[in-house]
Amino acid sequence: MNNYIPFSSDILDVIKHTDIEFTFRMSYKGNVKPGQFFEVSIPKFGEAPISVSGIGKNYIDLTIRKVGRVTNEVFEHYISDTFMLRGPYGNGFDVDIYKGKELVVIAGGTGLSPVRGVIDYFANHKDEVAGMTLIVGFKSPEDILFKEDLERWQKTIDVVLTVDSTDDTKNYRTGFVTEYIPELKFNNKDNANVIVVGPPVMMNFSVKCILNIGIKEEQIWVSHERKMCCGLGKCGHCRINDTYICLDGPVFNYTVGKTLID
Repeated sequence: MNNYIPFSSDILDVIKHTDIEFTFRMSYKGNVKPGQFFEVSIPKFGEAPISVSGIGKNYIDLTIRKVGRVTNEVFEHYISDTFMLRGPYGNGFDVDIYKGKELVVIAGGTGLSPVRGVIDYFANHKDEVAGMTLIVGFKSPEDILFKEDLERWQKTIDVVLTVDSTDDTKNYRTGFVTEYIPELKFNNKDNANVIVVGPPVMMNFSVKCILNIGIKEEQIWVSHERKMCCGLGKCGHCRINDTYICLDGPVFNYTVGKTLID
């Protein structure tokens, strides 16, 4: 198979989260990991890298925000239409690494998309982790993604759902995700793993808080998804020093991720 050549994928379903964020369920047969990405292309408009937000039998979910030329056009395509895809590219989250661990996932906004598959797996296989907590934050209640998933996950794992606004209800807390990191309780910090995905500023402060509570750098995993373009390490847009985010990432252990400053 030529990695440069896209293939046609049918849109099986479209799930609306907000006015600018939809999940497109695409037909796909093959191996894929949470955190990997596909290039979504539309002739005459271009292509954009989109992280896998869900994996099922003969399909993948791609959660897309309407922010530019390609994604604006994406929103004109609905069920029974098709996209052209290339991928999957990059290395994703390997769930085997986290089995038997006390796992914490910290996500901000659309950063929940690439880790949704990890959360879903362990929410459905709770016996395979020593414990699991999700801390996820959004700007406002209207910006919350995957509401049905969050309700389902709360039944099997600890979920802290927070919004930046001051409107307080029984369904979520208020404030930044960093405010809730010091509240984390571990039976054995040496047996813990933490995944952090979100905007760069949120990731930076979240990692500092995690280190402050005694979690080691090698126990932290991050996803860098900025500036990826071709997906094949040819265009150089995502190169930082000798690292190509699209090839060597986008998922990195923090011991490597901390050196990737652009």
